[in-house]
Amino acid sequence: MSGPPNEETAPQPTGIVERLVRDDVDRKRFLKMAGSAGAASFGAFVLAACGSSSSSKTPATTAATTASTSSSAGTGDVAIVNYALTLEYLETEFYGKVIQAGLFKGKVASLLKEFGAQELTHVEALKGTVMKLGGTPVAKPEGKFPVENATQVAELAYTVENLGASAYLGQAANIQNAEVLAAALAIHTVEARHAATLGTLVKKSITPDGAFAKPADMSTVLAAVKPFLA
Repeated sequence: MSGPPNEETAPQPTGIVERLVRDDVDRKRFLKMAGSAGAASFGAFVLAACGSSSSSKTPATTAATTASTSSSAGTGDVAIVNYALTLEYLETEFYGKVIQAGLFKGKVASLLKEFGAQELTHVEALKGTVMKLGGTPVAKPEGKFPVENATQVAELAYTVENLGASAYLGQAANIQNAEVLAAALAIHTVEARHAATLGTLVKKSITPDGAFAKPADMSTVLAAVKPFLA
C-alpha cells in the first residue's frame, strides 16, 4: 500500500504566481524581465518580452463589447490586455482634458501633465502587447469627464488612479504569460503611485485599503467607468 504523496509526487499548482514562487529558474527570469522595464523604455520592454502562445490568442474585443462584458467572460491574455488598454485610453483622455482646461498651475500642472504622458506610454505599450500576442488592439472609446473645477478634478483623478491600480491587481491571477504579468505589475505600481501622490493633493489616504491593496474584478471596474463613456 502506497503512503501519502510527498511534496515531489503531489500535484503542483500551475498558476503563474504559484509557479514563480516554486520555480527558482522561472522566478529569476521573471525578475530579470521585470527589472529591465526600469532600465529601458517600458513600451520596448513589453514588445520584446511578450512571446505569443496559443493560450494567449483570444479574439480581441471592441470597446463596446469590453464595456458590456462580464468579469467571467474576460479570459485570455489578449482580452485582459485589451481591457487594460480601454482603461488607459480613458485615463489618457482624462488627463489631456484636465491640462487643456488649465485648472492647475505650476508644479501641480506639471505633475498632472507627467501623469498623462505616462498613461499615454501605457497605451502604446499595451497596444504593442496585443499585437505581439496576435490580437487586435481594442478601439479607443470616447470619454466624457466633468472638468469644471480643480477640487472636483483632483478628487476624480484620485478615484480613477486607485481604480486603475485595483483593476490591474484584479487580473494578475488570470494572466497566463509570465512576461505579460511582469508588464501588468510594472504598470500597476505606477498607477498606485499616481493614486498615492494625488491622495496627498486632496488630503485623502494614500493607502485607502490599509496594509493590503484590494483587487477589483472586471465587472466592478467596468461599472465604475461606464459613466465616463460617451
